[in-house]
Amino acid sequence: MKDLHDISRNKNKILPVILCGGQGTRLWPLSRKSFPKQFLSINSKNKKSLLQNTQQRLEGIKDLMEPILICNSKHRFLVAEQMREINIKPKSILLEPFGKNTAPAIILAALKSLEIENDPHLLILSADHQINNEKKFRDLIEIGKLYSEDHKLVTFGVIPSSPETGYGYIQTEKPFNLKNIEGYKISKFIEKPNFQKAKELIKDKCFTWNSGIFLFRAKTIINEIKILNPAIYNACTKTLSNSENDLDFQRLDAKSFEDCPNISIDNAVMENTNKGIVLPLDADWSDIGSWKSVWENSDKDILGNVTNGNVISKATENCYFHSDSKLLVSLGLKDLVIINTDDATLVAEKNQSENIKKLVGELQLKDIKEANFHKKGYRPWGFYLKIIEDQRWKVKIIHVNPGAELSLQMHHHRSEHWIVLRGTAEVVLENKKFVLRENESTYIPLGAVHRLSNPGKIALEIIEVQSGSYVGEDDIVRFEDNYGRKDKNF
Repeated sequence: MKDLHDISRNKNKILPVILCGGQGTRLWPLSRKSFPKQFLSINSKNKKSLLQNTQQRLEGIKDLMEPILICNSKHRFLVAEQMREINIKPKSILLEPFGKNTAPAIILAALKSLEIENDPHLLILSADHQINNEKKFRDLIEIGKLYSEDHKLVTFGVIPSSPETGYGYIQTEKPFNLKNIEGYKISKFIEKPNFQKAKELIKDKCFTWNSGIFLFRAKTIINEIKILNPAIYNACTKTLSNSENDLDFQRLDAKSFEDCPNISIDNAVMENTNKGIVLPLDADWSDIGSWKSVWENSDKDILGNVTNGNVISKATENCYFHSDSKLLVSLGLKDLVIINTDDATLVAEKNQSENIKKLVGELQLKDIKEANFHKKGYRPWGFYLKIIEDQRWKVKIIHVNPGAELSLQMHHHRSEHWIVLRGTAEVVLENKKFVLRENESTYIPLGAVHRLSNPGKIALEIIEVQSGSYVGEDDIVRFEDNYGRKDKNF
């Protein structure tokens, strides 16, 4: 028979659910479809990514379980690798075949959680938030747990510090007393207001910013969605039952997932339930939704500037500069954001940074590849960096992690030359296997079956020169792959 103490402890388990499927186009050109902002390290206080900080700030919460993560299938190896780097083994990584809103993701996680634990508290988190007072946040979670145990649906309203148009607002039935924190019932949700409306809202202490952070029991949210939006429940149940395991991931069934209404958890449940409770979050929170908010949350010099990378500034005030490699020099500037990457440069007024999403949309409509993809491409075995390319040739640096190997593969339209810059390469070419060391090279003919591996203890770096009638990333036929990849581009 189970010990009563164990039963009591299990009842109090908190299972984090981290939503990391966004594209983060407001932080272009660092954040792009191929590498969204949640995987970037833009916190000046540490070198961890936004996703990693989201998980690590939970350390110290009682009865905390390993998380469920939900991401786009194309980012699965990024998610897994970033969790591995901080020694976290997720309970599950659910792969969305395409983007939907938060309601399907949260209900899928709730259904999945019941396979793991008997009705845990689910702490719903976005992967792109920054919270500077982490202890205050953890203490508030403990208070929220009391309401969750009473089968309430807890959301966290951020005490406003300014009239923001980028956030939704929540109205409660009475103002909060931050010296004696209690949860209050939700009166209504307000969509992102214009600036004049936002100025009016923050004068009323009943209004808070909508953080998008939630805490509730798995069975409570499932029961509410059954009543308020059964179409979501039915589609999510079917999606999960038809899903497939793929190594450490669970691929959600695309056909069933297509039937899920594309709706937020606020619209689907929180605006219509009588179980909704708001707790005041006063812990220096930001959703890092723009370059202005990145600047606000970064350490600055005496003139208010933030500089990352190869940057020199003179007679410059209140600017944010980032340069990956090339020297970036400023003189006599004020209130600008300048982001310099290998293939794109953004120059914007800091207060215009909210409009970058619209700008990226226009680039996408013009089919400008820099809108979505970096020159640096991440793979489960390491990464590559495109140096230069034309229609019939391409030069890349390929970085292979120690002990990792690429798939056994061939190409229909290109041949390749490999030159080892650092480390040791093990090469399979047709029926031969041989080793290349620094400054040695080999040629891979068009149509030849081949594989590149790193048997060493340091990273392997090679220059790859491709030439042929087509040098796209999707010209690949995989015969064997350690990472179960079915999609050609990844």
